[in-house]
Amino acid sequence: MTDIQAALDHLDADADPALARLFELLRFKSISTDPAYAEECAKAAAWLAEDLASMGFTARVAPTKGHPIVLAHHDGPQGAPHILFYGHYDVQPVDPIDLWHSDPFDPQVKSRADGSQIIVGRGTGDDKGQLMTFLEACRALKATTGGLPCKVTILLEGEEESGGANLPPFLEEHADELRADIAVICDTGMWDRETPAITTMLRGMLGEELTVHAASRDLHSGFYGGAAANPLRVLSHALSGLHDETGRVTIAGFYDGVPEIPADVQKQWNALGFSDEDFLGEIGLSIPAGEQGRNSMQATWARPTAEVNGVWGGYTGAGFKTVIPAEAHAKISFRLVGTQDPLKIREAFRAQISAAIPADCRVEFHGHGASPASVMPLNDPKFETARQALSEEWGIEAAFVGAGGSIPVVGELQRQLGLHSLLIGFGQNDDAIHSPNEKYEMTSFRKGARSFVRVLAALGA
Repeated sequence: MTDIQAALDHLDADADPALARLFELLRFKSISTDPAYAEECAKAAAWLAEDLASMGFTARVAPTKGHPIVLAHHDGPQGAPHILFYGHYDVQPVDPIDLWHSDPFDPQVKSRADGSQIIVGRGTGDDKGQLMTFLEACRALKATTGGLPCKVTILLEGEEESGGANLPPFLEEHADELRADIAVICDTGMWDRETPAITTMLRGMLGEELTVHAASRDLHSGFYGGAAANPLRVLSHALSGLHDETGRVTIAGFYDGVPEIPADVQKQWNALGFSDEDFLGEIGLSIPAGEQGRNSMQATWARPTAEVNGVWGGYTGAGFKTVIPAEAHAKISFRLVGTQDPLKIREAFRAQISAAIPADCRVEFHGHGASPASVMPLNDPKFETARQALSEEWGIEAAFVGAGGSIPVVGELQRQLGLHSLLIGFGQNDDAIHSPNEKYEMTSFRKGARSFVRVLAALGA
């Protein structure tokens, strides 16, 4: 019997105790954004450190200016790669509580009509259930082989759901301790219920808020309409110029650093059976609204965007008020890809908007963060090694996929430690993370742990 098979068999035999351990972790009300739950966050961190120590890790709870970070180390064979695993033990608030079908911190296993099972509770899918798949894989390997096939460092954050402000300085302070060959991050999902995935593209993010100032006060539209500048009209005109008739963004230099999708990656995406009709149909739409000639998969994974997230000004209460407002406001977000420079785009965006403002009006800008995209190097053989290991466990070819959102820690690990990340998670689109009745598939939990046994063994080999 191979070491891998022994560990897989151990996971199967240990399924009930593994679920009990997950339930222990889930019962901690580790809501990081609410100071009232600081003690619960500390208890969750202490529980994780103790659990890791019980497996032979050198583990400690490291303080930060906010909630603590759990840091653990385990040696591997001479010459084996060093893996840095990242997860987070904090969770989102549970509001609105009346929409939960059961106590969010009393985890439940529920069966569906088709016989499949789900684990319901806050943090099941984001991220306690996910991180425990990796810990259970390590536990099984230790129990059956006495060691791990790689050198492993584990970093578990307590503030991911509340901004993660203390993680970057922690990475900087502990850089020498955290340097590794590659990172593994579990905060992602599968392509579908049967197809595992490694996320290799994360879009960057740029946020802008602007206010157009016109008259010195709100004006009666009967007295001043047609004569005085209306900032809502000025703002609407400026925003409408952000896209041309083909859906492309018009900001100067916006597409600098935007790569085309490699042919081999596009071929793999084509094999996933994606359809615009299904994707948009789930939200009551049917027509792709991005750049012409790009389907929704390309638009959300590999193309940059400019989106108006909010516009307001004037009278918006009940009834009717004939007023020309003195100010109009908007919030704009940009999703970035490739090597787009968020600061250059901010400068060009502000220049374009400013040029559309009449001389007797003015515009004021306020930035809301600026981070570049993260793109993983598929020519690194560790990515293909991990993909093959996932494929072996699930019996179907694992996919390299993109993601429309951002995971800040990926960029921080690249910037501060020079680390690329294997983004391997087992979440599903309907896991309701951040929402009432959050769940995690029992299949994801059990096969996720088996997957990480295979991934660690393959990387170690």
